[in-house]
Amino acid sequence: MTAPMTMNRLIHAAVRRDLDRLTSALDDVADGDRDRAAELERAFANLRRELTHHHEGEDIHIWPMLAGVGVSSDLLGAMEAEHHAMADALTETDGVMSSFAASGSAADAAAARSSMARTQAVVDLEPQLLPHAESPAWKSVEKELSRQPLGVAGPFFAWLTDGMTAEHQAFLRRTVPTPVVFVLARVFGRRYTREVAPVWRTAAGAGRPRG
Repeated sequence: MTAPMTMNRLIHAAVRRDLDRLTSALDDVADGDRDRAAELERAFANLRRELTHHHEGEDIHIWPMLAGVGVSSDLLGAMEAEHHAMADALTETDGVMSSFAASGSAADAAAARSSMARTQAVVDLEPQLLPHAESPAWKSVEKELSRQPLGVAGPFFAWLTDGMTAEHQAFLRRTVPTPVVFVLARVFGRRYTREVAPVWRTAAGAGRPRG
């Protein structure tokens, strides 16, 4: 049976997408290209910010919901430990990416790629959520998680939809009105569109943006 789609699955897919993009870009960056290194550091900083915000929402809303539907304290403890491990991995990768941005060296690019691979090894929360994805408790949690100020929601939707698969686009259209996503991403997500999205176009061979 196919697992039901949720916003949480979309977010985790976007995280994996960006980690894959960063890993590929670190393989291709030229030795000494500090401009490109700075672009990749900026893209990673955006990913870290989105994932940290997402994890904070899980801590506040999802953990109590899972406890309320009978998930064991041992499992909740293990999941919380996974969050701490992810936070540690993100901190490590952030430091390595900063060093790479400063030098642009092939050696620092290789170190950043190794750190990125360790960050990719995070255990996904989704298996524990799947049995409850259609429950009223989970619907309530998703409603709470969707209540974000415009300055958070705009960059989030600009990031989430950047390179989204057709399957995920279809789910998002069923979940959030398309005009709402469009306005949030285009108006309140302009900084992402201006500063981060071009990083991936450069990786695809469109050339580094200027200005």
